Amino acid sequence: MSEVYLNGKYAGEVDSGEEFATKIREERRRGAFSHTGNVYYDSKIDAVYVETGSGRTRRPLIVVKDSRPQLTERHLSSLQKGEISWNDLIEQGVIEFLDAAEEENCFIAFSESEITPDNTHVEISPLSILGLTTSLVPYANFMPGSRVSIAGKNQKHAIGLYMANYPVRMDMDVNVLHYPQRPIVSTITHDLSGFDHHAHGQNVVVAVMCYKGYNMEDAVILNEASVQMGFGRSTYFRPANAEELRYSGGLTDEVAIPSKDVKGYKSEKDYRYLEDDGIVYPEARVREEDVIIGKTSPPRFLSSVDEYSLSSNIRRESSVVLKHGEEGIVDCVLLTENGEGNKMIQVRIRDTRTLEIGDKYISRHGQKGVIGLIVPESDLPFTAGGTVPDVIFSPHSLPSRMTVSHMLELLGAKVGSLAGRYVDGTCFAAEPEMALRNELVQLGFRDNGTETMYNGITGERMECRIFVGNQYYLKLKHMVANKIQSRARGPIQLLTRQPTEGRAKEGGLRLGEMEKDTFVAHGASLLLKERFDSDKTVVPVCENCGIIAIHDLVKEKRYCPICGDNVEVTDVEISYAFKLILDEFKSLGIYPKIILKTKY
Repeated sequence: MSEVYLNGKYAGEVDSGEEFATKIREERRRGAFSHTGNVYYDSKIDAVYVETGSGRTRRPLIVVKDSRPQLTERHLSSLQKGEISWNDLIEQGVIEFLDAAEEENCFIAFSESEITPDNTHVEISPLSILGLTTSLVPYANFMPGSRVSIAGKNQKHAIGLYMANYPVRMDMDVNVLHYPQRPIVSTITHDLSGFDHHAHGQNVVVAVMCYKGYNMEDAVILNEASVQMGFGRSTYFRPANAEELRYSGGLTDEVAIPSKDVKGYKSEKDYRYLEDDGIVYPEARVREEDVIIGKTSPPRFLSSVDEYSLSSNIRRESSVVLKHGEEGIVDCVLLTENGEGNKMIQVRIRDTRTLEIGDKYISRHGQKGVIGLIVPESDLPFTAGGTVPDVIFSPHSLPSRMTVSHMLELLGAKVGSLAGRYVDGTCFAAEPEMALRNELVQLGFRDNGTETMYNGITGERMECRIFVGNQYYLKLKHMVANKIQSRARGPIQLLTRQPTEGRAKEGGLRLGEMEKDTFVAHGASLLLKERFDSDKTVVPVCENCGIIAIHDLVKEKRYCPICGDNVEVTDVEISYAFKLILDEFKSLGIYPKIILKTKY
């Protein structure tokens, strides 16, 4: 007897679980059982699981009977003429949807040519094993699965036209590419998804070679003339918000230019971009620390005396200023209300970003890298026909990663650009390499894609031929302008007196034990003197008991809390973090005695 479970609950028993599961499948194909149900027979524990619940991932497959797929040429011609629909194929039992559990009982063929007597289903298209972004990768069947996965994830970070109505949206941290293009080598998914309306890259000329070592470790080298002509140029948008909040007691925030008697008033220069209503005007060029929305708030804490004298001089400054490292042009100012009915102001800042050293730049094959050098066009190598590449790509990035698809796209896009057509690079159904090679020969080029190149600086012909082709390159949102971090002086934490942490807080870069070791190994140990005293402090220490003494600045008096006045107190330079842990020891009842010795 086999147990039967319906949506995870015990429903009863049957004589033969395998026959019961087969019977349900047959009834489903005839239309007697719901098409949304799935059945799975687990032979190890002799149990049948019937699932009809929502939330399951199911995918369509063509049913195979007697080694022949049920989908025939007659069905295909009827579909093309519009005589039948997709739902008709499901009702006829030609196509059925399987979930992950039922798929365990099936043997699915990859294509019609691979069907054996044991197969139960065949894929509608081999492309269906890929997701949306990975199916955008051309020639994906010519590279390892891990690289296809990386390529799919990278495309999600690419800058393009993310929304057609972006000028009227207040999205946080978004980018828009100025001149997006459709790739020359595209896949069927580009057509199905309407990719032309939201492209996220540009077609460039690529030479696979080294150039002075600046493109080692996956870096790419760019043509300065291409960058100046708009290649990879984008705009970065970021909004800033302010609300007029209401507080208990009838007090409210006020958006206006703060008066000089407000607590925390900055300076007239900081408020120079504000109009009479306290809001910055459009097209103003602002930098960090500039006020873009002037606002004052009531005092945080009201004492019993102050409650009856609510004058303007006790309001505090709470304006919205540009954060550390931000700059741009005021693009749009929006005045509206929030859900509580309070006045809300949104100011969108835009910043034009041209490609610079350190920006992340990728092809669609998991070959990610940063820009290592931007070279003047006159110094770059050129082909016999006078073509100067936009990008120089390192050949060492290819053998270990086995991204043959990268090279095939270079070849295919070269054919497409010369012949004036789009090349189909759909995974498992792409234009074959030999056909592209033959067409390249007919167009007057070598079939292997290589060309004779000349040194741009000396004019000498290069001894080897260089592989040159076209490629669809993507600029990612990971730009160096958003990540660059440096600091000399700045804010410190209240507790430890060490520099704050994080780029947004003007924080420092932490130098720990391992970083210290690298400085010592390089013979640059003197750097440690300036690096390791970020929280340097001078404390008085009692020479008798070794406890940190007290220095009364008002009375100009130094004494020990244990030994009193008649004792020698010496100033010692220590880290404030060390002083802090001595205080922690005291709170635990531990006596931290500092033993001083004379420094000779």
